Amino acid sequence: MLAFPSTYSVGITSLGYQVVWATLAQRADVDVRRLFTDQGDPPHRDCDLFGLSLSWELDGPVLLDLLEQQRIPIWTHERGDADPIVFGGGPVLTANPEPLAPFFDVVLLGDGELLLPAFIDALQAGRGAPRAERLGQLAQLPGVYVPSLYAPRYDADGGLLGVEPSESGIPATVAKQTWRGNTLSHSAVITPDAAWPSIHMVEVARSCPELCRFCLASYLTLPFRTPSLDDGLIPAVDKGLTATHRLGLLGASVTQHPQFADLLAWLDQDRFDGTRVSVSSVRAATVTPELGRILAKRGSKSLTIAIESGSERMRQVVNKKLATEEIYAAARYAKEGGLTGLKLYGMVGLPTEEEADVEATAALLLALKKATPGLRLSLGVSTFVPKAHTPFQWQGVRPEADKRLKLLAKRLKPKGIELRPESYGWSVIQALLSRSDRRLAPVIAAARGRHESLGGWKQAYRAVLAGEHDPAPSRTADTPLPPPPPPWEEVVHATWSGERVLPWRHLEGGLPESTLLRHRQEALAADQTGAALG
Repeated sequence: MLAFPSTYSVGITSLGYQVVWATLAQRADVDVRRLFTDQGDPPHRDCDLFGLSLSWELDGPVLLDLLEQQRIPIWTHERGDADPIVFGGGPVLTANPEPLAPFFDVVLLGDGELLLPAFIDALQAGRGAPRAERLGQLAQLPGVYVPSLYAPRYDADGGLLGVEPSESGIPATVAKQTWRGNTLSHSAVITPDAAWPSIHMVEVARSCPELCRFCLASYLTLPFRTPSLDDGLIPAVDKGLTATHRLGLLGASVTQHPQFADLLAWLDQDRFDGTRVSVSSVRAATVTPELGRILAKRGSKSLTIAIESGSERMRQVVNKKLATEEIYAAARYAKEGGLTGLKLYGMVGLPTEEEADVEATAALLLALKKATPGLRLSLGVSTFVPKAHTPFQWQGVRPEADKRLKLLAKRLKPKGIELRPESYGWSVIQALLSRSDRRLAPVIAAARGRHESLGGWKQAYRAVLAGEHDPAPSRTADTPLPPPPPPWEEVVHATWSGERVLPWRHLEGGLPESTLLRHRQEALAADQTGAALG
């Protein structure tokens, strides 16, 4: 059973979910069924394996609902030989699986192209063996993390000392796996019922070479990889366009594919008349009149760029290699090419940000509107959330971000610029989940049924802290009480020291912790340099 913690229309639009499902479905020795929150394929008589693709922190409690619907114990220590092995993957679990670790038997860290075949082969080889023996064998595979075979240690004050193997022969660290093949992923399912109806999605690039200091999509998935045009991209596009006339080009930095100009020229052929082409967020500095023209010709109405901030100083802090003039040029080229809209993405609450930097963002949007009349502008803005395996993982969420979201609304909405802010409250919960350790698992379990509001999460946290929610109803009188949840304020808002033992230190990401610390120091030094220049 392969599950997704949302509805069918949302889940089937996830390229990662589609690829995992297709990989399993193509195996003769696997009978895979799909499960969403609103529907599912007919269930197996016997389910040996239950998988979940997780791409958003806030979907954690939904996993537990799906497990209970399938009558699978939610806690790993309550499962026996007759229960399925519960595994998961995706960016959230690769970054920091620890808050959800007590619910998963296995976590796959990294790219599924390498992990899934080895994982399934090992499962088949161990069929019939006791559960503990099978998990021990899986733990020997590169990129396969078996949380129950690792135990956290805390000091007397509740500080984490480390997460270490609890048995001999288990690797001390687990490294995420990186696919380096010549092809990346593309849609396996094209349906009018998807959130993006009847679209064929093609992954043009994986990771991003820019290394913005907050960016999980860049740091966690390093190195930057692109398929070749003739052997990878063109065959993938042609395959999908036999079934649909809608094409989506995906990636964190699509236009930085070394052959992207050639791909555009290929899509400019007359045979693609009637085909609608859209691209995900592109680097502003790579926007050209030709890009705008061809996208407009192929049915796109707008272009999306990430600016992070209207302040040059803040862009230096986050390593956003983008000059203000390049933002103006992107807007100008989009309009000249025939596009009618420009969507910009930014953040508030970034480390060292001041209110003047937010005012600079508002001023930039107003100036863009004046410089490119007739171009519809919108700004999507979120609060900075620290992510594991990035240089800003040590920084906390800044409470003043809430007021700064309101400041942007006050400046922009009366001037006719659409503002699409992400809830500050949800950013707080994202940070709680992205920086916590296993002590948060009981809170996640208690949040079910009330996890759709910040207040509900706080109620669940207080209930666990007060001992009003037992995380393991089958616990015996001889079982020690679980430790209290990690301190809310410290996890969400505090700036951590570089010496702190991180909950995910035993899990190797894209770059070593020492390199991330150096990048953090460079970011803060950029702040001082910018202040001096100012």
